[in-house]
Amino acid sequence: DVVKPILNNLGFSRVDPTSAKVLPRIWWCPTGAMSFLPLHAAGKYTGSKSESILDYAVSSYTPTITAISNRVKNHCAIDKSVSGLFMTSQPNAPGASSIPGTTEEVQSIHSLAIGKGARVLKLEGSDVTAGECLKYMESFSSVHFACHASQDAGDPLQSRFLLHNGSLDLATILQSNLKNADLAFLSACQTSTGEEKLSDEAVHLAAGMLAAGYRRVVATMWSIGDKPAQEVANSFYEYLWSHREGDSSDGGFDGTLSAHALHHAVQQLRRRLDNSESSLLTWVPYVHFGY
Repeated sequence: DVVKPILNNLGFSRVDPTSAKVLPRIWWCPTGAMSFLPLHAAGKYTGSKSESILDYAVSSYTPTITAISNRVKNHCAIDKSVSGLFMTSQPNAPGASSIPGTTEEVQSIHSLAIGKGARVLKLEGSDVTAGECLKYMESFSSVHFACHASQDAGDPLQSRFLLHNGSLDLATILQSNLKNADLAFLSACQTSTGEEKLSDEAVHLAAGMLAAGYRRVVATMWSIGDKPAQEVANSFYEYLWSHREGDSSDGGFDGTLSAHALHHAVQQLRRRLDNSESSLLTWVPYVHFGY
């Protein structure tokens, strides 16, 4: 009753998932309580005629209309000297539960990147300090965080990624020089969950990364399992590299198709699952923010 009328008014029609047709994009800018609804996953999942918005369009979110319009108006090319992917995993952050799958996740993507000739760097375990992360965030256009994250509802700028020697908070990231920032993939827990009392302001790590300068952000609405996290990440990057336009010999990284890449990766995961509640909770958390 919320999403389907919008799709109808936009003239979007259902596309067969096996079709090569490129789906149109749609940007959601919900306010109030709507900010907590997974509009990107709206659908009917019971009976033989199940359907969802994923059959009609590729969804992205934006915390404000201004955030997306400014990106479109002020679009500029990424400096080739910093075009690349920086990845970090932290399976054993102090005070947090162990997430051993993050190491395998980053290693798999790193191997894929090397095979594609991409400029890539990974830091893991005790090498993952806040200072090192900031340094490489400034010298690589895109980042992949595979770690725990925490949101501070009382002071949103203290929302943070949990690392080996402490944490990296939004306030610090916002003070960094990220003029060439492109894509941030936050394969972490609680990266896009806003505080209910501040939902209109969309204060969370995903929106914070957009504010810091990243053009597009992949995040999760709630905790994700190790295995599906690896599967989605691998499918996501494989799509980006296989659909890259132009010369791929310069080692650069382009996140322009990240919304389509996430849509593809989630669809791949969905096909391996049923429509049970547990299955829905596996793929629904993934969200795309930005342009």
